[in-house]
Amino acid sequence: MFSLRKAKLQAVSVHQSRFSSLFRAIEVTGTQASLQHGLAGEKVLTDARNHSLLSKLCTSTRFDMWSMNRTEAFSTISGSILLQARDPAKLNEEIQIAVDQRRCDEAWRLFEQHMQMEGFPRKSVVNNVLVCFAESLDSNWLQKGYTLVEQAFEESKQNLLEKEPLVYLSLALAKSGMAVPASTILRKLVETEEYPHVSAWSAVLAHMSLTGPGSYLSAELVLEIGYLFQNNRVDPRKKSKAPLLAMKPNTQALNIALSGCLLFGTTRKAEELLDMIPKIGVKADANLLVIMAHIYERNGRREELRKLQRHIDEACNLNDSQFWQFYNCLLMCHLKFGDLEAASKMVLEMLRRGKVARNSLGAAILGLDTAEGDRLKLRKVSEVKEQDTPVLSINSMIPYEEFVRDRKFLKLEAEAKDVLGALLAKLHVQVELITSERGVLQPTEEIYVKLAKAFLESGKMKELAEFLLKAEQEDYPVSSDNSMLVNVTNACISIGMLDQAHDLLDEMRMAGVRTGSSVYSSLLKAYCNTNRTREVTSLLRDAQKAGIQFDSSCYEALIQSQVIQNDTHGALNVFKEMKEAKIPRGGNQQFEKLLKGCEGNAEAGLMSKLLREIREGQSSLDAGVHDWNNVIHFFSKKGLMQDAEKALKRMRSLGHSPNAQTFHSMVTGYAAIGSKYTEVTELWGEMKSIAAATSSMRFDQELLDAVLYTFVRGGFFSRANEVVEMMEKEKMFVDKYKYRMLFLKYHKTAYKGKAPKVQSESQLRKRESGLAFKKWLGLT
Repeated sequence: MFSLRKAKLQAVSVHQSRFSSLFRAIEVTGTQASLQHGLAGEKVLTDARNHSLLSKLCTSTRFDMWSMNRTEAFSTISGSILLQARDPAKLNEEIQIAVDQRRCDEAWRLFEQHMQMEGFPRKSVVNNVLVCFAESLDSNWLQKGYTLVEQAFEESKQNLLEKEPLVYLSLALAKSGMAVPASTILRKLVETEEYPHVSAWSAVLAHMSLTGPGSYLSAELVLEIGYLFQNNRVDPRKKSKAPLLAMKPNTQALNIALSGCLLFGTTRKAEELLDMIPKIGVKADANLLVIMAHIYERNGRREELRKLQRHIDEACNLNDSQFWQFYNCLLMCHLKFGDLEAASKMVLEMLRRGKVARNSLGAAILGLDTAEGDRLKLRKVSEVKEQDTPVLSINSMIPYEEFVRDRKFLKLEAEAKDVLGALLAKLHVQVELITSERGVLQPTEEIYVKLAKAFLESGKMKELAEFLLKAEQEDYPVSSDNSMLVNVTNACISIGMLDQAHDLLDEMRMAGVRTGSSVYSSLLKAYCNTNRTREVTSLLRDAQKAGIQFDSSCYEALIQSQVIQNDTHGALNVFKEMKEAKIPRGGNQQFEKLLKGCEGNAEAGLMSKLLREIREGQSSLDAGVHDWNNVIHFFSKKGLMQDAEKALKRMRSLGHSPNAQTFHSMVTGYAAIGSKYTEVTELWGEMKSIAAATSSMRFDQELLDAVLYTFVRGGFFSRANEVVEMMEKEKMFVDKYKYRMLFLKYHKTAYKGKAPKVQSESQLRKRESGLAFKKWLGLT
């Protein structure tokens, strides 16, 4: 009996010794420890049977509580091992079969099993899974693919990821509107020196630029990649630099990024890209010249537009559309600066040259001469063939086999070109002041409306009348009652600008222009309705000089006005005059019909457009603000911040309120020279004060992004949190990846470990702000 018990105890000891290493492995790695120790499925089953024997032996002996607990724990774990034990090599094969059959759900299920058992599968399998998910263009699988890439980088296993599948996945993400993960993959490739070809990443850029956040990220990417090539940093003679040089931004990449910025209003970011162009040696094509014109116009850079004009005039490959887009921008800039003389001269010269061109045999197009006075010259250009808007291949992917075989990425280059064409077509639609008739530049009604409004706002009635009269002489002849000047006068009457309307009538009369009675009649009724007796008398005298005969409705208005003022004698005199003149009752209602037509907007003519522009259009920004913004921008760009500060002070003293563009120039100037964080903090306080007091200051994404960058760089996290809160409240896009890299570069060791036992209240607040920002970045 004693020997049998001893034998059982020895058997138990052998089994327990055999399982002791397995127990330790299970505690470390969980339910799959047996697989990680190289135990095959059959071995696990054998151990399970041995475990059953062990349990029986344990029942017949008295082990201590610790031994029994270990046995029970293993009993539970062994069940999981029995269920999940698989041969890794066979699992890899099954994943590959599911990928080949495009069964994404099955491939992902098997992939997860492999991750639980042994981590990442073979390199080829990982990349094939990414390709499978990318080809599906399904947002769910694309997100899982991106998560897989993120996990590989987090676990420092990026060597499992090949460049081509990552670029392919990035393209699929961009096509599906997932710009942030698409850009992150490209940035990771650059970080790991797996440089993507410019034609490949340009295609990703193109699809990203179709959305607001994507266009902003596109500009950031071009700036980051372009920085590597600034000032000849890369020696093109070294063969080892060939992959890096193949990534260098080209003209098409810049055109795509700039077009996206224009369409979504981030034109100051676009100007940063323009500043980079000469530093990396990219040559401008016709599209880039026109895009530059749009950017300069939006940012109020009139001098830059004038410099660009020489290149436009000398370019031989501009088509009609590009040519008149440039002059539309120049005309808009003249209006923005309140230079009505230059704007009206441009319009009149177009009309004059258009008149000549219509009478000539050859089709011509107008071009502005580079000489003084913005004189226009005739020039011939190739006619633009009508092309349909390119059909974008957003809903399909190039098969991966073709993608890999196309070593120069010609198909992706063509796809990016199609997207660029669609972006440029949208810019073309925004042009409204100039059009082209049979190859001849002509002003549209919109420019007359904007010029008339500007003249009216500045009180230049004489100049307005002179301009409109000259325009009518050069343009097609129209009836006196339907001339531009009469339309503008009627518009002034309808919105209550009676003095301006009277001034215009005086200018027409002195210029010898005969007008119909409808304008005088409508102005007379308006004066009567507002009881302006003196003006009525003056207008009656002017009408008599012009030989105008009023209708019965005017006399009725005069009589009613006299009665309201208790001037019975005057009313009787008017009635007697009406009878003597034999005026029939119920005269024409021409002006009323015209006004009703404008209100109904049955036909959007010049008068109705002017009415809408004056009633609904925003009053133009003070031209002085544009002038001072250009001065401050110049000093900030050159790093002359003391001069920029003096200019800002002078701008305020002259009564011009700084706007977002003003502060953006100052902040970026301080950021460029560095260590000026206190000055930016003071500016931040001023911005908030102005924004709270007036509507002229409006925070936008570009300004807040520049402020946030400066605060993060300097470690002012309390202020940085304020900016982030404001941006998120206004639902502005924030490039977290950029700020995560910036934080890790300058503050990697900050706020680690336990807080000091002794610290002041300000130190405590600073630490709390830093930890809050770090949490927002996802670094805690």
